[in-house]
Amino acid sequence: MSGTIPLEGWLAVNGVSRHFGGIMALNGVSFRLEQGSITSLIGPNGAGKTTLINVLTGIHPPDTGRIRFQDREIAGLPPHRLAALGLGRTFQLEELFGSLSVLENVMVGCHVRSRSGMVACGLALPGARREEKQGREIARANLRRVGLEGRGEDPIARLPLGERKLVGVARALSMNPRFLMLDEPVGGLAAHEIDKLVELIYQLREEGLTIFIVEHNMPFVMSLSEKVLVLDGGTLIAEGLPQEIKRNEAVIKAYLGEEVAVD
Repeated sequence: MSGTIPLEGWLAVNGVSRHFGGIMALNGVSFRLEQGSITSLIGPNGAGKTTLINVLTGIHPPDTGRIRFQDREIAGLPPHRLAALGLGRTFQLEELFGSLSVLENVMVGCHVRSRSGMVACGLALPGARREEKQGREIARANLRRVGLEGRGEDPIARLPLGERKLVGVARALSMNPRFLMLDEPVGGLAAHEIDKLVELIYQLREEGLTIFIVEHNMPFVMSLSEKVLVLDGGTLIAEGLPQEIKRNEAVIKAYLGEEVAVD
């Protein structure tokens, strides 16, 4: 909840705030996540959900507060350092490279852990060539995991929105994350693609990944999550089991009649 909590747990967020000019995007947010859990973050539009992911992944440093990941202070570290520590993410509006193929976009995730510098890559030195070959194999494997194994050579612009979102998931998996954050992952996905994503998330959890989902699709959230967090106006107003969140009066009031409960 908002306020402070002991910095315990696999990931601990303590009193995190973030302003943009006079706008309070996050106000003293605190919560803990345990390894191997599936947690969802919900809230009305403008509640601060994407801002929280941006703070966790180093795009925006917090103005105040602390963040610990596996007993290491990470608040304010740049995105490339956090990615190397195992924090991966997708984007609500997928930030893919229009001039690259589907496979090449997924390979971008592999470069987070690349040991070859730009000079080695430019000169095609043996170590760089080995890493490139390995990166292609990893990217192809992750395209298979999201059901796009036959689209690797296609231009990214040829894919519909739902498939581009799955490319973003494959790219994030190519970073070999320990903690995977999915920002609006099912928007634009067909029902069979959502089913495939649910299967993948459960599989990733079995492999030891911790999953953190920001999503508006309430049936998806409530059926999948072990814990749900609720933001409103930058403040964490509730957290608990899906069944508890469905009945929470503060959550229902925050949504002002939007559907939050699923029978």
